[in-house]
Amino acid sequence: YDPETLRVLMLAWVGLFGLPFYYLIWTYVFPQPYGNLTLYAIGMGMCLLVVAGLRSMPQRWRMFVMFAAVTYTLPFLFTFMYLMNTGSPVWSQSMLMALVLLFHFRLRWALASYLAGASLAVAACSVAHGEFCFVSSRVVLEQFPVCAFTVLVIAFAKVGRRMLAQEKMSGMAQGLATVSHELRTPLVSVDANVRGMMRMLARDQEDPAALRDALSRIQFEVRHMNHLVDLFLLSATAVTRTLDATEMVPMSAVIHNVMKRYPFASSDQRDAVRIEIRSDFSFGGQHELAVVIFLNLLRNAFKALHRAGKGRVRIVVDGARRTPRVLFIDTGCGIASAELPHIYQRFYTYPPGSGSGIGLTLCKDIMDAWHASIRCLSREHAYTMFVLEFPANPKLAPRPATRFDTPPLPCPYPSTSTPA
Repeated sequence: YDPETLRVLMLAWVGLFGLPFYYLIWTYVFPQPYGNLTLYAIGMGMCLLVVAGLRSMPQRWRMFVMFAAVTYTLPFLFTFMYLMNTGSPVWSQSMLMALVLLFHFRLRWALASYLAGASLAVAACSVAHGEFCFVSSRVVLEQFPVCAFTVLVIAFAKVGRRMLAQEKMSGMAQGLATVSHELRTPLVSVDANVRGMMRMLARDQEDPAALRDALSRIQFEVRHMNHLVDLFLLSATAVTRTLDATEMVPMSAVIHNVMKRYPFASSDQRDAVRIEIRSDFSFGGQHELAVVIFLNLLRNAFKALHRAGKGRVRIVVDGARRTPRVLFIDTGCGIASAELPHIYQRFYTYPPGSGSGIGLTLCKDIMDAWHASIRCLSREHAYTMFVLEFPANPKLAPRPATRFDTPPLPCPYPSTSTPA
């Protein structure tokens, strides 16, 4: 069954047991001015028809029966009982509850059902009273704004949930598009190497050196794809974890880990990164989250270099300043000044469609949680520089030690005293 049919089935089960309970309560426990066993029995019969016969019912009748059952048991029955009990508080609240249940169905479907059921209830009440005057009385008219407001609130809530779902789907689609784009290049390389090997085997022209070279390239591309998957998973898990600073982290160990874990496409790409440790420092944060920040910055930098067809990446660790900082510089395509205010917005990408739009947002969220800052300076077609500044006296959130804690990696880069 589709979700709408399942809702009708659930409502039918509730009505099957709830309607007789309602009749007993308002007839014998808290008697109301008007009650009608026949109307309750008809409602129970319609609910039983849905529960027992919906599966075997022809498709062309199924929607009609569901609409009729919902219309009778919710807007008609509750509105009619409300009118016949002269707008009593009990039935006023019951009618409002029925309205809330009804508008959990599709909006157009619920509106059609309410208009049909309420109109029939008004007509039946007018016939029973022999006059139309009570329907336009003050008691009924006072209830109308409450019902209208309830419908509007539910409608806005449903629209909000739908927009949130669409935003989530859009984020997932962009994320999947990014993964697909990143993995397509190594897969094409693997495919090309396999086809070359098959051609050599088909022509009985086996060249051991060429085969070894092709197999080596395939192995490299597979390793590169595994590194990419690790990078995406690391960024994904960082979104759901606590961001507060819980440990003192040496910056040089973070940089070393980033260089070790980044999926470089070639040795030339690896050689394009220059690391300069002027003065190492430790900051309050989390080692894994710091790695996520620099992996995202490095990935964006290589995209800028690729679009520009030139450039290098330079990472400068400068802890001797009053405010320790890291400069992350690439000499790629740069960012237009008009785009700079938007780069930390969620799902914003520059150029459009070039990524998922969550990397820099995540970086800023992490830095904010550590009471640190990240800002970007850029000139289009020239360079981009991210300045990451850390508080000199960080405050750490309490975190109990666990047996999974590991000591930080040793610094593989010697400190230098290169002037700024």
